[in-house]
Amino acid sequence: MNKYMIYLNTKRCIGCHGCEIHCKANKKLPFGAILCEIDHEPLVSIKGVPKTEFSFRSCYQCDDPYCASICPTQAISKREDGIVLVDEEKCIGCMACAGACPWGVPQLNQEKNKMVKCDFCVDRVDIGLKPVCVTKCTTQALRFVTLTRF
Repeated sequence: MNKYMIYLNTKRCIGCHGCEIHCKANKKLPFGAILCEIDHEPLVSIKGVPKTEFSFRSCYQCDDPYCASICPTQAISKREDGIVLVDEEKCIGCMACAGACPWGVPQLNQEKNKMVKCDFCVDRVDIGLKPVCVTKCTTQALRFVTLTRF
């Protein structure tokens, strides 16, 4: 059962991609690999005013993650609190997890030849802090929430 979720308030998001940039910097990711992404709907005109809506995508921390079950080295595991992690020591960079994930979330860090994915900045969560994407959101559109029931 998942315990955490990142929620996007679409009324506050301005599509600045600050969450993506700060995530990459925090995780020291090279060009190419992204762990979270802001996307937008095509522009529409509402009473003559252009309008779009943004969406936020990162790892969904699945209840039964396909990425973990397909990994030949068991490098991906799910913690009790629902956070799905990649163990760099065990990962061989085969990309099987990326192919198994319906959303293609796991990404290859080409500098290390290891798979990476959003882990809610688990090092921060473990000491009571929020993920970097949430704390650096300029409009406070992202929230890190604890799910108490489903």
